[in-house]
Parts: sequence; C-alpha cells; structure tokens
Amino acid sequence: MARQGKMITKEIESSYVKETFKVKIFMPKNFDSIYPNRVCFMQDGDDYFQMGRVATLSDQLHEEEVLVNTVFVGIHYINRKDRLKKYHPNGEQYMAYQQFLTKEVIPVVDELLPLNPLGKSQSLMGDSLAGTFALLTSLKYPNLFDHVIMQSPLVDDSVLQEVEKHETSIRHLAYYHSIGLKENAVWTSVDDEVDFIGPNEQLAKQLQQHTNHYMYETIPEGNHTWKYWQQELPEVLERMLS
Repeated sequence: MARQGKMITKEIESSYVKETFKVKIFMPKNFDSIYPNRVCFMQDGDDYFQMGRVATLSDQLHEEEVLVNTVFVGIHYINRKDRLKKYHPNGEQYMAYQQFLTKEVIPVVDELLPLNPLGKSQSLMGDSLAGTFALLTSLKYPNLFDHVIMQSPLVDDSVLQEVEKHETSIRHLAYYHSIGLKENAVWTSVDDEVDFIGPNEQLAKQLQQHTNHYMYETIPEGNHTWKYWQQELPEVLERMLS
C-alpha cells in the first residue's frame, strides 16, 4: 500500500551537541494547522519508523480517525556507543542532547509545520534507554510535554530518585509504561545482564502515587525486543495520542 502521509527529512546543526542531525518528520495526509494537533518526539527514531512501523500505523490510525493531526518526529543515533552518550543520564552528551531536543528540534518543527499554538500538545516516546530519556526529560520540562510513552525503560536508583524529586511537578502529566515479564536478565551496554523487572515495578509504584494519569502494562512474553514493543504500539498510540 502506498504511503499516505509525508516524510520530511530536516538537517539540524546543533550548537549544543556540535553535530548535524537528520531529523525525520512524518506528517499525516490531511494535516491542517488550523485544528488542534499533537507532535510525538521519538528517540531511536529510525527504529520506531522501521521496526515499530510508526508511519504505517499513523496512516492507518488517521484513516480510521483514531488519530487526528498527529505528527511523529524521529531522531536517531549513530551507533550503540553514541546512543549511550546521548540517552544515558550519565552520558557525556546527555545534557547537551536534551537541550538540542528542547531548544533546537522543537522550534524547527514548529516553524516547519506550522502548528496551531492554541491547540498544540507534545509527547515523548522511547524504548529501553530511549524510554529512560523520555521519562527524565519530562521531569525536567514538565510544562513542555503532556504525554510520555516508555517501553521497557532502563531504571536504576538515580532514576527513581529523580522521580521523587519532581513528584509535585508531574501530577498533570500522562504516562504509559510497559515492561516484559521475561526482562529479568537483559544485556546492556553498561552491564552484562540487568534485571529490568524489579526496578520498573518500583517506578510503577512511584508514578502511581505522583501522577493522575498513569497506565502500566506487563507483557507476559515480553523479552526486551522490538517484536513485543511493536505489537503493543497500535493500542498504545490509540490510548495515549487519540
């Protein structure tokens, strides 16, 4: 089936990261800036477009009028080491990359579309470490984003402490959070094997206490792969972005 929406690739030279990024922006077929709209910013952007099939899902959900005026923006990494530098809270480019997203990407997207300032909402979506980045960025900029989708985020003590520090400022945010029940020994770039289940359960308890809009899903066969992240995306996008 021919693609209905339109993919735009925009090069952005970051003064914060000192790097030129290719940002992919997928607009629905009948996008109209007169009406309320939503922009979903995705780290691991190519993974979401290719393995997550976000463009195909966007076409389908807009055709069914489940989504309306929703734009997906994907930003990708160079390699695993580069991903760690940008997404991990201890990464050497983490803060610069966060500024790149909030102070350079968002204004470019606003200018390109253009969006209706009276009816605009912004979301963050990420898997694994990109999910961690989405969570922490929402804590730092709670007035910039409305919805956050985290699929199997990496959670450690420092992440849990950050949530506690911002408990009073994230009450209005909406979070979707999922974890696979076979993610008890996940290989990561930092440690050989990490238990994702226990820390994510702790995160779930915190977010249930500190937010009014929180959805937590456990995937019985989920094992930290795109097979399971992709399977849940249609329902996730409908529940969070419709």
